[in-house]
Amino acid sequence: MVQQVRVVLVTGGIGGIGSAVCQRLARDGYRVVANHHPDERDKADAWRRSQVGVGLEIDTVAGDVSSFDDSARMVQQVKERYGSVDILVNCAGITRDKSFKKMELTHWDAVINVNLNSVFNVTKPVWEDMLERGFGRVINISSVNGQRGQFGQANYATAKAGLHGFTMTLAQEGAAKGVTVNTISPGYVETAMTLAMRDDVRDAIISGIPMRRMGAPAEIASAVAFLAAAENGYIT
Repeated sequence: MVQQVRVVLVTGGIGGIGSAVCQRLARDGYRVVANHHPDERDKADAWRRSQVGVGLEIDTVAGDVSSFDDSARMVQQVKERYGSVDILVNCAGITRDKSFKKMELTHWDAVINVNLNSVFNVTKPVWEDMLERGFGRVINISSVNGQRGQFGQANYATAKAGLHGFTMTLAQEGAAKGVTVNTISPGYVETAMTLAMRDDVRDAIISGIPMRRMGAPAEIASAVAFLAAAENGYIT
């Protein structure tokens, strides 16, 4: 009997960490679909062509993960194309860094909606299928700043801390059904977002990292691949 290819949905899949996750899982033989915001269609098309250029077939799907209804529509679209989602990687995230004194409600709402509410929005429509099939992997990309806080990131740190609480609860609800739920909490990773920092800010951050460098997206993707593997069903 030929084993069915597992279907993976990666939110924020065309971003820095998201791209590395999609590439690693595609190389590992999964059917990978990268989510992008509906306003990024041209960017997503170019991204998909670039993956073909390096020998990777990764599909893309538009969806505003901050919207419950659009997330449900997106998941249904993936299901109609490839079948139920077996592995969900919640990777979508934005920053709107301001000291709390200067932070406005729009900065707060934007980050909470994309970084935290999205995880409910996208996990909800795949969860029941996973429980019924007796297999599922939900992998949430959080941040060490969700545990230690960071100046100017009250919104971001709150969202990432909430993500871990969500993970711990769903891990208990899914365990007996073969569905694992885990959080990966990277430190600073070298992406377009961190490369855009001022040199002095980057240098100050790196000086506080024991390895004296930022992480590589591929290193985060390796941890995702480990948790996604069928043989690692006892880690949750």
